[in-house]
Amino acid sequence: MWVTEVLPSSGERMDAASPEGRRWLAHRYAPIETDWVRLNMITSLTGSAVGPDGTSNTLTNRADRAILGVIRASADAIIVGAETVRAEGYLLPRRSRLAVITSSGDLAGHRLDPDPDGPDDQVLLVMPPGTEAPPPSHGVTVVRVAATDGRMTATGILSALTERGLRHIVCEGGPMLAAQFAADDLIDEYCVTAAPHLVPTAGPFLPLRRPIDTRPAGVLVDDDGFSYLRLRRR
Repeated sequence: MWVTEVLPSSGERMDAASPEGRRWLAHRYAPIETDWVRLNMITSLTGSAVGPDGTSNTLTNRADRAILGVIRASADAIIVGAETVRAEGYLLPRRSRLAVITSSGDLAGHRLDPDPDGPDDQVLLVMPPGTEAPPPSHGVTVVRVAATDGRMTATGILSALTERGLRHIVCEGGPMLAAQFAADDLIDEYCVTAAPHLVPTAGPFLPLRRPIDTRPAGVLVDDDGFSYLRLRRR
C-alpha cells in the first residue's frame, strides 16, 4: 500500500507495508518530547468512528494499520475505554501496556490474553475506588483513580499512568474518552485517519464542546484515498 507525503510537500512515496516503509513512517511519527500524549483515531467522512459492522474494522485499511503499528510501537501505554475493548475485540499491543478505563470492571467479551511469561502489568485496569475488581490474574494490574460520582477525570487517569513511569501515552478512544482528554487540554498531537467512506453515524468521532487550536504537522495520503493527519496543539 503506497502512501505519499503531502505536508511537508515532499511528494515522497513509500510502500507502507515494506520494512523500509515502516522505518519511513516511524521517522515521521516519532514523538518529539519525552512526555507526549497522542490521540489516534479513525473517522469516516460523516464523522463516524465505526463502520457498518459497529467497529473500526470496516473503516480501516493496510496503510492505516501500518501507521497504527508505528504509533503503538513508540508508546509506553495505550489508553482505551472498556466499551471500545468489548466492541472491537482488542488484542494486546506487542510492546506497550494497555490501560483499560472502566467504571465497572467488566471486561466480558474481550480477547486480552496476557503473556504468561510477561510482566504483571501488561494490562492496567484503571478503575475508581470502591469498584469491585475482577479476580486476580497474571498480567493484569488494577490502578485506582479518584472519581467524583463514579467518574474518573482524564487528568487523573494520565497522572496515574505517568506516576508509573509511562510517559508517552496514546489514547485510542472511544469518542467520549477521547473528548475528555481533549477537554482537559492533555493531547499534544492528534493523529486522525480520514477514511473515504460515507456511513451513518450516531455522533462525531470526537465530540468537542469548544474549538481546539492546532496546526498541521504532517499529512499523508494513500492510493485508496485515505488521509493521515497529524495536528499539534499550538
